[in-house]
Amino acid sequence: MPGTPRPTFTRALLSPRQWPAWLGIGVIWLIARLPYRTLMQLGHGLGVIVQRVRSPRRKVAATNVALCFPELSADEQKRLVDANLHDIGLMMMEFALGWMGSDQALKRVPVTIEGMEHLQAARMQGKGVLLVGGHFSHLELCARLVSQHMRIAGMYRQMDSAVFEYEVLRSRLDYADAMFDKDDIRGTVKYLRGGGTLWYAPDQDMRSKDNAFVPFFGVPAATITATHHLARLSKAVVIPFFHRRLPDGRGYALRLGAPLTDFPSDDASADTARINHCIEAMVREAPEQYLWVHKRFKTRPEGFPPIY
Repeated sequence: MPGTPRPTFTRALLSPRQWPAWLGIGVIWLIARLPYRTLMQLGHGLGVIVQRVRSPRRKVAATNVALCFPELSADEQKRLVDANLHDIGLMMMEFALGWMGSDQALKRVPVTIEGMEHLQAARMQGKGVLLVGGHFSHLELCARLVSQHMRIAGMYRQMDSAVFEYEVLRSRLDYADAMFDKDDIRGTVKYLRGGGTLWYAPDQDMRSKDNAFVPFFGVPAATITATHHLARLSKAVVIPFFHRRLPDGRGYALRLGAPLTDFPSDDASADTARINHCIEAMVREAPEQYLWVHKRFKTRPEGFPPIY
């Protein structure tokens, strides 16, 4: 199987400077043992704290929301930012459950999935599938939930902490077909050509040489063109993949959309703009659950003033 190999434990992971990271892993493991509804209650409580603490990320979220939702009043924008910061508390609980929850715990999480017929049709044709989605707060948990119904792989960026890289990659490989480093294009293409299904979120400012400035909520956004290139090289079908958290602890709704027609085209920028449009539509369905604290517009076209 292509992709990043399963990590091996080394003595360097036990050095004293790694002990704080191991403590963090232990806390995450303990949190993941709690029932789902208890996790959500803790997440709401933590969200209240995050919402009230002064942080530079509030300014980032407020800037993004003002740019992307100019039609909202100042009060409406503030309420959306408050809801988004509150959502971070839930996100932390969901990451813990997605990374280190047991299979039995995941089976008890309420989830519905629509559109599986699109995936099945692609597989009947012997084609790989690119599930293209966005960075919503529950992306890690929903990747784990959807893996209970289909074999998927993912692309990821290596973590700064050696301990977290070891533990999280090991956990992901327990349920994923494979995990590909963001720069492993050759391995990813090979996997897709073999009929694999890859979850991919191209909606962050990766500061890559393969960016195109295309609209995201009407704002020029540096967006990686990899979706176009992966689809072109692998002949994979591109399917929008959306997930949102339902209110009142009712779990998650996952949706596979119809495959994009005439994709890829001969124009990488046009295809990238089309992907951004798909993700924008997803965000509008659950704007408070999107990762607005990310500096999405940090890289600017030449001559444009900085935003943050």
